Amino acid sequence: MESNGYQGVWTFAEQRNGKLKRVSYEILARGRELADTLGTELTAVCFGHNISEVDQLIAHGADKVYLIDDPALAVNQEDLCAGELARLIRENKPEILLAGATSLGRAFIPRVAAILQTGLTADCTGLDIDAGKKLLLQTRPTFGGNMMATIICKDKRPQMATVRPRVFKKKAPDANRKGQIIKVDFKKEAVTSRTRLLNFVENITESIKLEDADIIVSGGRGLGKPENFKLIEELAEALGAAVGSSRPPVDEGWIPYSHQVGQTGKTVCPKLYFACGISGAVQHLAGMQSSEMIIAINSDPDAPIFDVATYGIVGDLFQVVPLLINKLKCE
Repeated sequence: MESNGYQGVWTFAEQRNGKLKRVSYEILARGRELADTLGTELTAVCFGHNISEVDQLIAHGADKVYLIDDPALAVNQEDLCAGELARLIRENKPEILLAGATSLGRAFIPRVAAILQTGLTADCTGLDIDAGKKLLLQTRPTFGGNMMATIICKDKRPQMATVRPRVFKKKAPDANRKGQIIKVDFKKEAVTSRTRLLNFVENITESIKLEDADIIVSGGRGLGKPENFKLIEELAEALGAAVGSSRPPVDEGWIPYSHQVGQTGKTVCPKLYFACGISGAVQHLAGMQSSEMIIAINSDPDAPIFDVATYGIVGDLFQVVPLLINKLKCE
């Protein structure tokens, strides 16, 4: 077993344009709980250039921050990030490493695991500690979201996992927390990049990004046909909300995959979630049940969605949703 000498929980704090991403704080919150369970230290690792509010990582739970600030790392070039993170891990030997299952995390964290010849569980929706064996329990959907698997990395270190954004909730900062920010030099000569970033193009297909939305209006199989999603879009527009979907409409090609909420889609945690014509299969519930308020509209009074809904409307969505739209437009 290669766990000897490895100690501590690390999280990768991702930034873009010098600003820390929300998922960095979400993972830090869970990392703090795991570190407390193990009785060990929590460290955040951050790469970039002119990053603002690095001290907020301490306020949100980190005991220590390793910061590499260099212009070459400003755009999150994957091979550079992989080389530097692998080097830091080899030098400091953390027992656990957590990162966001973002486009960056999915691209370079597997490279780090390959370099270190350790295991990686991707797209986790749950993390816990086996107190007896001090193993990281990494839970993620499998078999197309029809089952949940809990995975352990018994013999290799560090134990590595990427976690979906919005799975864990960001904690309130504590301005009185004390910690250490350690600036580390970027060893350019140790990493040779074979790629060059020409441009970064933002996804502008949606006016409001699903994962960042405070309000989401989602439609399901109960809409009957693709053109009926216009009703969902109209309600979303009236609310200033993002449009979501359960899996069946995506599988049928009614709406792009980028709108899918659930185990095999995006995990969201808005302040308000409308579920219109969604029965509430476990795969969908796993992606939205942590929403602060859930309003379900379904003609079936026994639909599972009502078990998690804050408010439930039993009725025909083609009658209920237009009434809501008209009321909102009159306000």
